[in-house]
Amino acid sequence: MLTGRMTRYAYVMEFLLAAIASQVVWAEIGGAGHLDLIPWYYKLVGILGLAFTTVQATASAMEGESAWNPRALGWTSAAILVMAGMAAATYYAHVHEGDDSGSGPDPAPVAFVQPLTGR
Repeated sequence: MLTGRMTRYAYVMEFLLAAIASQVVWAEIGGAGHLDLIPWYYKLVGILGLAFTTVQATASAMEGESAWNPRALGWTSAAILVMAGMAAATYYAHVHEGDDSGSGPDPAPVAFVQPLTGR
């Protein structure tokens, strides 16, 4: 069994791995183009929130009598809610990615002029 100090190191490593994995999976599933349209603070809250809830669910599963105890199920539900928020942000970015129609009048058309050929 792991000692208290080793358990903390394991949780820190799990948090870092979960943060990297959640960012990569979010970019793959949601699309990197849509992820670029989401503000950085939404991405930060989503990635760190998912990593935190993952570690808390693991810690709750290890502390309880069985792995699927009420605390572990609660943290797993919280992780699912964070993922739903990440999906909602991605969907909003997808729906509004080309939404530039209300930015003002259309620019004046530019006429193409043929260059002189030196006659």
